[in-house]
Amino acid sequence: MATNVLPSTIVLQAIKEDYTDWSDCIRNYLLAHDLWDIIDTTPEPPKPENNVEYKAWRKKNAAAVHAILISCGREILSQIKDVTFAKTVWDTLANMYKEHRLPEEANRVAGISSSAAGSFQRRKIQNPGFTEYAILYEAVREGQWDDARDFILKRGGNSLTAKITPLGQTALHVAVVFQQVDIVERLVEMMSPEDLEIQDDEGLTALAQTAIRGSLRMARCMIDGNPNRLITIGNNWGLNIPVVLALRFERRQLAHFLYHHTPLEALLPEEGSNGATVVTKAINTGNFDIALDLIRKCPSLSTSLDADNISPMSLLAGMSYVFPSGNRQPFWTRCIYSCIHIDKSTVSIDYEASPNIENDGEETSGPMSIIPPGQPDTITRLLTGLLGFKHLYEIKFLHLQSQQLLHNMFFEYKELNKPFLAQLGAESGLSQAIFKNPELLSIRDSERRNIFMSAVQHRRPEIFRLIYGLGPKEIKIIISARDNFSNNILHIAGMLTASTPLDYIRGAALQMQRELQWFKEVERLCNPMFKNELNKDGLTPKQVFSKTHEDLMKHGEKWMKDTARSCTVVGALIVTIMFAAVFTIPGGTKQDKGFPVFIHKKLFKIFIIADSLSLFSSSTSVLMFLGILTSRYAEEDFIKSLPKKMIIGLSTLFFSIATMMITFSATLLIIFREKVSMVIPIIGLACIPVSLFVMMQSSLLVDMIASTYGSGTFKYRKMKQGTFKGFNYFSSSRLLIT
Repeated sequence: MATNVLPSTIVLQAIKEDYTDWSDCIRNYLLAHDLWDIIDTTPEPPKPENNVEYKAWRKKNAAAVHAILISCGREILSQIKDVTFAKTVWDTLANMYKEHRLPEEANRVAGISSSAAGSFQRRKIQNPGFTEYAILYEAVREGQWDDARDFILKRGGNSLTAKITPLGQTALHVAVVFQQVDIVERLVEMMSPEDLEIQDDEGLTALAQTAIRGSLRMARCMIDGNPNRLITIGNNWGLNIPVVLALRFERRQLAHFLYHHTPLEALLPEEGSNGATVVTKAINTGNFDIALDLIRKCPSLSTSLDADNISPMSLLAGMSYVFPSGNRQPFWTRCIYSCIHIDKSTVSIDYEASPNIENDGEETSGPMSIIPPGQPDTITRLLTGLLGFKHLYEIKFLHLQSQQLLHNMFFEYKELNKPFLAQLGAESGLSQAIFKNPELLSIRDSERRNIFMSAVQHRRPEIFRLIYGLGPKEIKIIISARDNFSNNILHIAGMLTASTPLDYIRGAALQMQRELQWFKEVERLCNPMFKNELNKDGLTPKQVFSKTHEDLMKHGEKWMKDTARSCTVVGALIVTIMFAAVFTIPGGTKQDKGFPVFIHKKLFKIFIIADSLSLFSSSTSVLMFLGILTSRYAEEDFIKSLPKKMIIGLSTLFFSIATMMITFSATLLIIFREKVSMVIPIIGLACIPVSLFVMMQSSLLVDMIASTYGSGTFKYRKMKQGTFKGFNYFSSSRLLIT
């Protein structure tokens, strides 16, 4: 579990004379973050040779030390800051403040353990009634139910509801914090439904504390004790109801259990931000089934703001990796991905109302497999695991869930009150929604950029291509739009920002080519006057492009030259070898006439032809690469000139390598023509390294050919005009543009 230490949330004030209060707070914090065992149970650190164990211990130790040090005052910090072991830091502080503890015998309260005597005395000043419940606190913390029960029966029912810690926690809170499951169940049996609703000073009920720690068994018994209201109680501000806390702390099983028991009425937008928070936290933690189910029941949550002022739709818009368009994969991986079949009816998982509660320990947090039970079948699951396809299956399952979630967000668009859809150029699912709701074409974002400007900004061709489905009048109006900074759509095409998706394109030169293709495509649609328009910064679209792409252009030039330089060395080496091979022909020449001995053999003719082809093609490749090294590297050269030279150079280089291997094979067969069985394995072994080189580098050649001469990004350019025949941009824009 990731450990995030926040200085302001561990202790209220730095350590002074109240060491016992401070140590209890720190102990609870370390327990809550699975760090206490570093101090309490670790006998000695693992040896560095045990790499995995040592790294895990080192991470926990560093987190524990950090938590302790940032909670000390400056004076104390200066004395212990150089200590590296958490246990040593803890023991050092205990010894330093030993004199501040009152003598054990003089301050012992009947029935209180000696280790807590000083703590109780200090807390007595802050809470005069605390000492009265010292025995109960210790009994609950140590799991001594008999002692706790005797105390409760002796003191009466008020002991169950009394706040017995400085944090305002009841005995039930304490039992939850220290994971005393049996005591929790017994206390709940003795408490009324109203007693279970008691909140500590932070506004957390015992169920909320349970949601943080992930115990299904404790949560089940509390909900059974108060099935109606307890599940909907948040903190002092009405936020962070139990299901939200379970999602926030990645308690997957418990989150599904609590979500099932949370009434829909408590998650509606008019009841506050809890509903939207459930959706956003479910999306963030990969629990898309929860988000999907809730959005289906209440589509208006799509644009409602959560506790952090983020809407589910805007959150999903920025998570391109959960959609197919945001996961660029190698060719063979895409083939496997496309062959994986998932029944869409299984995407929304129906979790049982009562999960298995036999595991009464703390639920493990963190990422879990998203393969649903029963899908695929056992054999398929086994094969995907053995062949390494499980990861691809999980990715595709995630993509289907996210697409269904997005579809449901669009399903009742008329109910949505904020136009976050302009941010969703990241997913082709938006194009499907637009076909069903052409009115979406008229929306604008907070910078007054329409959906096509947004598509250009985020380089999403599947959205931008929809512009070809409009009529000439609508295209003219949309292209003429300006944003808040007086940028037209050509200015937007010239911008390169941190959010521009280029990582999936191999090489800076091809990235520069793709950016130029976008600019030229948008320029083709625009009025020629747009080229000279100035934005608020006084820049034309071309100037914006040159300014924002300056670094990419330098990287593209470097990438081209480095690639050409490396390939030139290989090509020159092949030229040298093939040129020399002609004068050292296999079998030699006849002494009387000087003709080759095997001149009439077919293999010799193959040798000569292959050698010549290899020599000529490698020479051509070297010349092409030299041309790349001496090019001027203007912006326009990255569109066709430089890629064309690189394509010719790589093609001829690969061809020369192939013909060189044919020459080598023919030579061996000529010399050892009577021992073919020995020659063939040698030829096979010799081809392996060359074949690997070609396979590894051929993808670059294929990508470059596709990008330069293929249909590429704008393959849908010829979309039938008038596809959105029923769409009236002029009437819709007045209603929806904000």
